[in-house]
Amino acid sequence: MQSLDDRTLDFYAGEAETYALRARQTANARLDTFLDLLPPGAAILELGCGGGQDSQAMLARGFDVTPTDGSPEMARQAEDLLKRPVAVLPFDQLDASGLYDGVWANACLLHVPRANLAAVLSRIHKALKPGGMFYASFKAGSAEGRDRFDRYYNYPSRDWLEAQYAPLTWKSADMTEAVGGGYDGEKTDWLHVTAIRAA
Repeated sequence: MQSLDDRTLDFYAGEAETYALRARQTANARLDTFLDLLPPGAAILELGCGGGQDSQAMLARGFDVTPTDGSPEMARQAEDLLKRPVAVLPFDQLDASGLYDGVWANACLLHVPRANLAAVLSRIHKALKPGGMFYASFKAGSAEGRDRFDRYYNYPSRDWLEAQYAPLTWKSADMTEAVGGGYDGEKTDWLHVTAIRAA
């Protein structure tokens, strides 16, 4: 199983510095909401940390953060910002069990091939402590495809994405829809999922 295809990784390798610098100018109200629901000092795994801005915000609030990214080049950008090691961790190599109070996966699992997403979600579920919280966001659509930068996206519908979460034991799994943007500057429909692992 490969969690990111080569063409998507090539984009992040070539655009890492530009991508990271752009992201540093953005704020994330959803991150604040996520953190407000966790206990002080909670252990958080960030997947797909990009330039490291969200991890920086979590660390500033006193959380025990493990930042990771699937792209070595993006991980180096995050290390420059955070002044700490950032692990290169493809999603399909996550092998933790019951370690994290929270997993933050903002705009990254949307690159996982459709055939592999359920397995990646299962790994994340396993990495959470009972009662742990997991946030992920996806660009909505009806069929997998590529954007104008040749990045792969799984572009899930609401029903299809719910079906990927359904086999796992969640206390709750709430999905909201919103219109936003992205690196391509285009108006985008997003699906935001916050799930809590059952005890």
